[in-house]
Amino acid sequence: MQPTIAFIGAGNMSRAIFGGMLKNGYPAKNITATGRNIDKLADLAALGLNVTTDNAQAIKNCKVIVLGVKPQMMQEVCKPLAALCQEHQPLIISVAAGISAQSLEQWLGGNLAVVRCMPNTPALVQQGASALCANQNVTQGQKDIAEQIIAATGLAIWVDNETQLNAVTALSGSGPAYFFLLMESMIDAAVSQGLSTQVATQLALQTARGAAEMAQSEEDSPAQLRRKITSPKGTTEQAILSFQGAGFAEIIKNGMQANIDRSEQLAIEFGDAPKTD
Repeated sequence: MQPTIAFIGAGNMSRAIFGGMLKNGYPAKNITATGRNIDKLADLAALGLNVTTDNAQAIKNCKVIVLGVKPQMMQEVCKPLAALCQEHQPLIISVAAGISAQSLEQWLGGNLAVVRCMPNTPALVQQGASALCANQNVTQGQKDIAEQIIAATGLAIWVDNETQLNAVTALSGSGPAYFFLLMESMIDAAVSQGLSTQVATQLALQTARGAAEMAQSEEDSPAQLRRKITSPKGTTEQAILSFQGAGFAEIIKNGMQANIDRSEQLAIEFGDAPKTD
């Protein structure tokens, strides 16, 4: 039997997750979604989900709780649910960046099974890349449940510790925005060089799709694939040399480190004690 699940917060990421679950045949009657405005949940009710504005009511009979609220709202949302969580001992899955399992446990009364997940927005089209990390209270059966839920949106992989989730956030969590920025810049450059916006956009998007498909289907690494299409003294080589001369790799590394730094700041701002040497 499929476990009953409550999604606290029915924003885009929660919708991506249970949307994928529904497409994979998960029974809608086993899913409850909450939100502040019942009218904004009407489309979910039409799909057969249970909907409510009462978080406590939502979790009463659920084996799994997915926390899909913003980091700055997490403590406020969790504390009123502590007594019920202590009574029923559900599996807690959080998709909030920067909020540690320790903080979630503390706000919910302690000694709970917590899985943190770092998803990304392509989950909305079932092409997500998500990493999960379990605390010491999570059983293998609960890990299997968490993986089943998140895998409905695409790739779901486990990492060894929460520190690694900050690197995941910098890589795949925020990564789609980096690729969108690259596409945006390529389109703008092509338009400035004479192509129409429509043509430039179509070519850029299909190029991105094709490159990703090749990278996933070929045995060669992305570095090897790049070298294969970079002919000596050719046009591609000139562009690559220009990028490298401008510090392309260092720009990416610095940006990802800034992302990690912000994840650590969020943890401190919203509940964790600062690191000490």
